[in-house]
Amino acid sequence: MGNSWTCFAPKEVRFTREPSKRIPNFLRKSRTGSSSSPSPSSNKQGNKLDDEDAQLRQQAIAAALLFRQHQQNLSLPLNRSTSVVYPNPSPGVLKKLPKSSSSRQRSRSDSLVQPHQLVINKDVKADDLETNHFVLVHGGGFGAWCWYKIMTLLEEGGYKVDAVDLTGAGIHSYDTNNITSLAQYVKPLTDILEKLGDGQKVMLVGHDFGGACISYVMELFPSKISKAIFIAAAMLSSGQSTLDMFSQQAGSNDLMRQAQMFLYANGKGQPPTAIDLDKTLVRDLLFNRSPAKDITLALVSMRPIPFPPVMEKLVLSDKNYGSVRRFFLVTQEDSAVSVSLQENMIKTNPPEQVFWLKGSDHAPFFSRPQSLHKILVEIAQMSSKQV
Repeated sequence: MGNSWTCFAPKEVRFTREPSKRIPNFLRKSRTGSSSSPSPSSNKQGNKLDDEDAQLRQQAIAAALLFRQHQQNLSLPLNRSTSVVYPNPSPGVLKKLPKSSSSRQRSRSDSLVQPHQLVINKDVKADDLETNHFVLVHGGGFGAWCWYKIMTLLEEGGYKVDAVDLTGAGIHSYDTNNITSLAQYVKPLTDILEKLGDGQKVMLVGHDFGGACISYVMELFPSKISKAIFIAAAMLSSGQSTLDMFSQQAGSNDLMRQAQMFLYANGKGQPPTAIDLDKTLVRDLLFNRSPAKDITLALVSMRPIPFPPVMEKLVLSDKNYGSVRRFFLVTQEDSAVSVSLQENMIKTNPPEQVFWLKGSDHAPFFSRPQSLHKILVEIAQMSSKQV
């Protein structure tokens, strides 16, 4: 996602009527059995880097396949070794917190609060909360696969977690170019909420464009949502679209403009049907602080973003949307959604509380999973009287 969608002259325009999921070049090479050969001048160090790169790709592909099996067969657990989990210290031994942990503050003028100051009550069990059920909603181009570390950490803490693939995302087979409305795009999410029993509630977590998606269902099902958590997400006002929000900084993000590729499945004379991202630029745009294997996972898993839902203006009421408690997490090293844009959303539509993920790029579930997990648990433990 980004802030230059008002410009309909992208670096590259592709016309397609085929399903929009693309296979990266290196996968095409592996399927044909060919690979790039080192030049005669290549040294041993270059060969070593190639081997390491190939190994990272294999690990990422394995993680993607494992996640797909996990969704299709709930009896198969996620491989815990793929998540970044710090072991508990031995009794009497003080553990030094990693320098990359998150910080939190109520405003930019306040001092940063260190992770060990987050009010996480270890005596509070997940089963004792108003709800222990998280529903994780991915951002534009992502899928349920991006939450694998957070799912693992939350489930280990006793929480119930659903990571949804929105229509045309992740392993959902629908062609992104055929999505015409936000309602169609978020249907897998509304299906989850419709199936909740009387009195059952969930905590919604939306990342990026997922913020607009959870806002849409907050208006529809306010009584079924305990809390809504926006992670560098589109936290819109009524009458506003995601395109409106991100176009506030049109022209200021050259990297986003360079990375965007509009798809025109209905022909050159018609509006774009989807937005894809140049995979050679997403490392710097979305994952500038993320581990290499997670970047590779994203490169083989990301899909185009349907354009009509991005343009759709939301209708949000104080009675419904406004009745749900909202929290916002700022990603401080974000190259896709700038801190200034995040602050503007907070100022325009103030949430109950703001958290600051220090050192996080646009994908904190990759770059700062432990810090993100701590904040989610703290929010889950907040009582209805806490403000």
